[in-house]
Amino acid sequence: MPGAEEPRPRLSAPPGTIDTHMHVFEARFPLAPTATVTPPEAPLSDYQAVCARLGIERCIIVQPSGYGTDNSCTLEAIAAFGPGARGIAVVDENVTDDELGRLHRAGIRGLRFHMLPGGVVPWESLPRLAARIVELGWHAQVQLDGRELPEREAMLNDLPGTLVIDHTGKFLEPVTPDDPAFRVLLDLVEEGSTYVKLSAPYETSKVGPPLFDDVGALAKVLAEEAPERMLWATNWPHLGQSPERVGDEAGLLDLLLDWAPDETTRQRILVDNPAQLYGFLDG
Repeated sequence: MPGAEEPRPRLSAPPGTIDTHMHVFEARFPLAPTATVTPPEAPLSDYQAVCARLGIERCIIVQPSGYGTDNSCTLEAIAAFGPGARGIAVVDENVTDDELGRLHRAGIRGLRFHMLPGGVVPWESLPRLAARIVELGWHAQVQLDGRELPEREAMLNDLPGTLVIDHTGKFLEPVTPDDPAFRVLLDLVEEGSTYVKLSAPYETSKVGPPLFDDVGALAKVLAEEAPERMLWATNWPHLGQSPERVGDEAGLLDLLLDWAPDETTRQRILVDNPAQLYGFLDG
């Protein structure tokens, strides 16, 4: 459990810092039949202790794949966190316009497309659902093995509205900055409608903590070439990962000292970019 004895980051989080990717799990909400793992209990109160320690003021609560299209736990957590929270939901093509409106009023600002085991929305639904959410000002959030980017490039380029790619591209076998698949990610970003979350390096790094240098090499290129399109996240509660592998959330925030050494760039990544993307500037 988080507590006063746990480490604090060296990086002083600027006012308005936004964690753009975390999950809440509570056993009273049933898992979907498609769930691939049984998550630990990870209530909002535990996450709020992390926020207090790191200086996180706002967050994006992302619907876990394990809950399928039942967004009840995520919506409850958004309401409990208060005005500083927004959310990302999972729906299928049967969702009604009335339901999308209800989700918007509850704080949802995008749809998640988890294109790895446990995901419940197929690739062919992505363009159709993305088209339906443009008028709401939402975006499509996609998690995939980044090595698939070349074969998915045309579809992703053609999506209406804004796209967010999770976890520095999540190349399940880490690649170098000159790899063709990473160049596709850069091209998507440089065209001006794609954001990337610099997050969860422990999920794919072969080097490991504290700096996750193989994933970090990609994050540095992205932050340097398109600082206006980068986001940061804890990915709390780090489902399926050991504490030794993850390190501490303070260390995950401190990675930005290495990945984005310039304070102005960090301000954009931690505050300005996500405030614009998730509608915090709308009041």
